[in-house]
Amino acid sequence: MLRVASDVGGTFTDLVYFEINEKTGKALNIKTAKSNTTPGGYEIGVFDTLNKAKVDISNSKFFAHGTTVVINSITERKGVLTGLITTKGFRDSIEIARGDRPDFFNLRYKKPKPFVSRYLRAEVPGRIDFLGKELTPIDLTNLNLILDNFKKYNVESIAVCLIHSYANSSHEEKVIDYINNYWPDIDVVASHQITREWREYERTNTTALCAYIKPIATNYLDKLSKKLIESKFTTNPYVMQSNGGIDTFEATKKIPLTMIESGPTSGVLGAAELGKLIGEKDIISLDVGGTTAKCSLIENGNVKINTNYWIEKNRTSAGYPVMLPVVDIVEIGNGGGSIAWVDNYDKLHVGPQSAGAEPGPVSYGKGGSAITTTDANLITNRINPNYFCGGEIKADMNSVNQYTEILAKKLKFSKEETARGIIRIANNNMINALKLVSVNKGYDPREFTLIAFGGGGGMHATSLAKELNIPKVIIPVNSSVFSAWGMLMSDL
Repeated sequence: MLRVASDVGGTFTDLVYFEINEKTGKALNIKTAKSNTTPGGYEIGVFDTLNKAKVDISNSKFFAHGTTVVINSITERKGVLTGLITTKGFRDSIEIARGDRPDFFNLRYKKPKPFVSRYLRAEVPGRIDFLGKELTPIDLTNLNLILDNFKKYNVESIAVCLIHSYANSSHEEKVIDYINNYWPDIDVVASHQITREWREYERTNTTALCAYIKPIATNYLDKLSKKLIESKFTTNPYVMQSNGGIDTFEATKKIPLTMIESGPTSGVLGAAELGKLIGEKDIISLDVGGTTAKCSLIENGNVKINTNYWIEKNRTSAGYPVMLPVVDIVEIGNGGGSIAWVDNYDKLHVGPQSAGAEPGPVSYGKGGSAITTTDANLITNRINPNYFCGGEIKADMNSVNQYTEILAKKLKFSKEETARGIIRIANNNMINALKLVSVNKGYDPREFTLIAFGGGGGMHATSLAKELNIPKVIIPVNSSVFSAWGMLMSDL
């Protein structure tokens, strides 16, 4: 019997599978595989890893999947045109947002733009109080006109968020029933299906985000499910959830926002499980992939869950709230494929832009011209150019040297100094992320063990630990596919 887990990242798709003895329940064999992520057809990358590992998925009784498709669709603004239906008088709550203004002294500060434009936000009369008591019956008289207007603008998904629906969802249920009867083909999400917490802006934004990515996530899971069925996989496939649990494809398609941090979460769970095996209860996990670096803090063996999760929140932007339980992770745009670039003031930066899987770092020899952290590690011989990617790829060192020289001339440094500078800046960015989950929350890094994984974790871990005085660093076996391994730690 096989247990299989697949993790789709921004650059690579990972696979881990166990051969299980059905009588004893023990793993007889553990194998891994890795291939490039295939944007636009992520299921192709998943099956590339299965074929590479020579896995017959029809023999598997368990398949778990983690993905970055939801968070990528949001951050890259690749969701669908979305409409919003809310209670009369609350049309603009999603735009008014909160008074949070992180860039306090910027007199030209602008709030983050809502994911639903004002012309696609509509109101219906009806009121429920905070105790769930109906004050004014819901009036759906003009709902057909609202839906006709949405059709005119080619809306592909609708979010429904009515006042105090966390206490009484009857009004939202009536709106959904009407929409499903009047427009059966449209995707629709209501706030009571996602969360039962108060705060209108947070609930509205969460519902809008869920509707924004629902058709994309549904299509993605449908394609993968179809491919699994064609390969004679007979049991229910599962998707990793942001809260650390797993759920079926069918359940996840109803509320796909629950997999917003699907992939990174499994790495944190894997670190916690590894800590239990080796007697390390206080851990800082660091996952350095091709596109991003993710870190989280585990105290006394417990993974921390955050119910006040925000995306794109930084020093200059208030970000967007997601009212869902999410494993507490800090994620930054610094990975092996992060691009080194020079600004107008001749200052060197690394990330958040990434070379991705195509064309990838210059060293891949696929036509890339932007020097990345991986290329810098090759120049400094921190990566063996004669055994690049496990010997699967011959590093294009001629191109690496050529494009590094161009960058070095802008900085008036040597090629080697430029490469070392790229690595130091990347490390500094990761140190700041590690501080956000530790020092900034009152934890002393010296009391924790650093477990580093992902394709680039081992490259940077010791430098980061030295800077933060972390006494012990652990690099797991097969660390480059560790997040996929974490999914197999499920109780199912």
